[in-house]
Formats: sequence, structure tokens, C-alpha cells
Amino acid sequence: MQIWVFYVVVNALILSCNERQTTGLVVVFPKVSEPIQLTKGPYDHLYASYYGINSWNKSQRHVTVLRTSVKDRLPNENDAAILGLVDINTFKFIPLTATRAWNFQEGCMAHWLGSSPDSLIIYNDYREGKSVSVILNVHTKEEIRTFPYPVSSVSPDGKYAVSINYSRLRLTRPDYGYGGNGQDVRRNVMYPEDDGLFLIDLENGTSELLVSIAAIVDYIPKIDSHEGLEYFCHTLFSRDGSKISWMARGFPKRSTTAFTVNLDGSGLERCFPDGWDGSHYDWLNANELMFTVRYKGAQYAHVLFEVGKKRYKRLGSGLLDYDGHGTFSPDGKWMITDSYPSGELREQKLYLMDMATEAVLPLGRFYHAPQYDSDNDWLRCDLHCRWSPNGDMVGFNSTHNGTRQVYMMTMDLPVK
Repeated sequence: MQIWVFYVVVNALILSCNERQTTGLVVVFPKVSEPIQLTKGPYDHLYASYYGINSWNKSQRHVTVLRTSVKDRLPNENDAAILGLVDINTFKFIPLTATRAWNFQEGCMAHWLGSSPDSLIIYNDYREGKSVSVILNVHTKEEIRTFPYPVSSVSPDGKYAVSINYSRLRLTRPDYGYGGNGQDVRRNVMYPEDDGLFLIDLENGTSELLVSIAAIVDYIPKIDSHEGLEYFCHTLFSRDGSKISWMARGFPKRSTTAFTVNLDGSGLERCFPDGWDGSHYDWLNANELMFTVRYKGAQYAHVLFEVGKKRYKRLGSGLLDYDGHGTFSPDGKWMITDSYPSGELREQKLYLMDMATEAVLPLGRFYHAPQYDSDNDWLRCDLHCRWSPNGDMVGFNSTHNGTRQVYMMTMDLPVK
């Protein structure tokens, strides 16, 4: 590991000129700005959704951000965070509404609606003892519609959403769930037949159980506990909106199994073998996903898989052999990923990879303040990078200046 870290540092110096010779080709990386801090204390701020989800409106002038005074504990249903927009030119925070369904890892899962987002967002909230999602006009602050289900992901065209049980997540993976028992946990049911992956039609408000937790029992290793619970998490639509992916995990402990399914519920597929213990992922296109997994059951790596095939490819030529939050640029030409804090320096690293050659450019190293650690990782601040719609900006969260704040970098993209 020490050799690997040294190698990365050396490459950081070599690649500062933004060019690299790789297998006979010269890779021209984009010119990347220094980090631009969009928010500041005394409040903590974070992007209002999970990594890889677009936070920018159509003009790329505003990003969705959460503001909170909670710093040292897991938020509960009584802790309202302020959902707002940050103007990236003036750094002004524009409050929109409050939400009581949020966490430090995924925010309130705010999504801009539509392929050309401008005025409407959907976000999660906790109201009258239930977890719900709300469509809001950011210009008028008018609530357009409320759904009796929290959203986990939204299709690229904004017509559909996926819902999962965030109360069950609160029990099985507290840092990703919501407080308040807003959904039926099914606490005494290991593999419920009436819970799982729900598809919501955002135009007419109807929902259907697309894949139940009970339906995958024959596809997964069994939970080694009489009091265990199977649960779903980390859902995502494919780039063309035709498929949905998600992770199935066991509580208290079972290796991850990842699945994809067509929008009509057909074509259920597993993504990688048992023992690979997947962690994070993103869709490259309609048929390929990148997962961070224990490659061949060993070292974590960024690995590209083809849906329904047994073909896969380890990415990064050894430089990305770790667990990170990789996500692809809108045109699929670049992948950005991060790392967890490591070593005495407590540095989180950010890397950019050219998909054509797999050349890797280090973008920065960011100090993870120790007050954001906890025994259960509830307070940690992952960089959780994300691309703007035009692919010329990258946003991330960080504590390197002492508090949890929101940052971005601009990219002068080369013509490829």
C-alpha cells in the first residue's frame, strides 16, 4: 500500500501538465480549476442528493444544497434541514423549504425533473408521520404534488421514480435511512413479499411493486441469522431509462448482490458473482455499469460489467484498485472517482480517468477533519463527486477547511 500511495503522488507531479503518454497515445486532460467553495459556515452544507446525481439546473447557475446545524450525531425526524439553491456566481444561498427526511450521505435525494431541468425538483420529506416525496417549483416555491412514497432515484426524462423502504434502511443501515418510522419496517419479516423495489409514475401518481425482496431469495446467499433482514438500497436508472439497478444486502451482515431489471419488471439479472462484495456504481450507458467490487473476490477495484453477460473489465491499470464513488461524465468520455480518508494525513483523493485510454489524473487531496468521524461512520463526509449537465463542472462535499461544505471545480474540456 505504501508503494501504491507513493506511485500516485509521483503521478500527480508528472501529470500536472495535463498530458500523459499512454500506450503510444498522448492523452489531453481538461484544464481543471482550483476548488471553488460555494458555501461557508457557521452552518454545515452538503449537496442535496447522493453522489453521481445532477445537482445543477439547466443553465448551470444554481445547485441544490442542504443547510443544517446538526454536526455531531445522526439526524432524526425532528431535525429539519433547509433545502435551497446556491448561486454559483454570487455564492448566495437561496432557501426553498425545509425537510425532515434527510441524511449526511444522500441528502434528501433531491432531483431536478426532466432531461432539461429548470424549474421543478422532487425531494423527500417526513409529514404527519409518513415518508413522502414532494415536487416543488423552485421559482415560485409552490408545491406541485406530494406522493406517499420517498424517492430513491428518478428516470432521466423525469417521468418515473424508484422508491425503497427508508425506515428499513434506518434499522439496517442507519446512515442511509430516515428517522421517524415513516414506513412499515417489516421488522419481523426477513424476506417480505410486499416490500422491495417500487416504480412510481410521477405523471399520474400510481405505483407498483416491481421486484419484491422475497423474489430474489433464490438469487442470493442466505442471511446467517434467525433475526436477520434483507434490504434494498442504492437504486439508479440506466442512461436511457430502460433499466433499473440496485443493491440487495443482508443485516446484520451479508455480501452485496447487485441486480438490474427492465422497466416493465422483466429481465432480472445479477451483476457480479458472490463474494465480490460490491459497494458503489454508476451506469456508463444502457448496458454497462461500473462497480467498485472485490475483483475476483480479492482487492477492491473499479470494474466495468456488461448487463446479462459474464464479461467484465478492471479499470485504471491498477491506479484505481480501491473502493471509491466513481461516476461518468454525461458524454461517457470521463470518469471521476474519490477515495476514503487514508493514513496519518487523513487525505481523501479525487481522480479523473480518460475512458478511452484509462489514463488517470489526480485532481486533489482533501483533509478529512477528525470531528466528522464516528464509530458507525454516521458523520463522515465523503467527497461524493457529481457532474454538471454539460460535463464541464464537478461538485463535491468536503471538510478540508474545518466544516462540511460544498465545492465545485470547472473543467475546460478538450475536443476528443
